Amino acid sequence: MKDDLKREIELKAGVTAQLGGSLLKVKGPKGEVSRVFVHPKINVSLEGNKVVLFAPKATKREKTMIGSFESHVMNMVQGVQEPYVYKLKICSGHFPMSVSVAGNELIIKNFLGEAVPRKVELVKGAEVKVAGEEIIVTSADIEVAGQTAAKIESACRITNRDRRIFQDGCYITQKADKEMRA
Repeated sequence: MKDDLKREIELKAGVTAQLGGSLLKVKGPKGEVSRVFVHPKINVSLEGNKVVLFAPKATKREKTMIGSFESHVMNMVQGVQEPYVYKLKICSGHFPMSVSVAGNELIIKNFLGEAVPRKVELVKGAEVKVAGEEIIVTSADIEVAGQTAAKIESACRITNRDRRIFQDGCYITQKADKEMRA
C-alpha cells in the first residue's frame, strides 16, 4: 500500500543544518559533517530546526531508503555533538612493534621483523593518536572513523602463518559506542 511518508529529525541545541541542493551540512560544537542525499522520490528539506524527509506515495523501497536517510542524519547530528571514537590495541608478541603517526600516515615498524615499514594512509577528517599500546581514532563522521580503524586493522593482516601462534597486529577493541568482546 502506498502512503505518504514523512520523517522529521529534530536538531539539538547548538547544532545547525544547511541544505544546498542535495548536499546536507550539519555543524555543531565538535565539528562539521556533510553528506549528499540523492533519491528521485525522496525530498530532503529544512523546516526551522528540523530536517524533514518526505516521500509521496512511498513504496517498500522508498520506506527502506527513508529509514537509511534518517539513520545517516541522526548519526551526523550525534557526531557533531560528540565525536565517534574507535580504539585499537597493538599486540606484538614476537617482535617489538612500533607505531607512529606522521602527517596523514600511520607507520608500523618492525611488524613480524619486517625490514620495510607498513604504512596506512589515513582518511581525511579522522584524528589518530597513539597512546602506548592503544591507537585512538576520532572523527565527527562515523563512516570516516570506522573506515580508518578498518584500514589500520587490515594493514596488519597476517597471511601464510598459523593465526593461533602469530597473533601480532592491531585489533579493534572498541567501536563507536560499542564495546567488543574479548
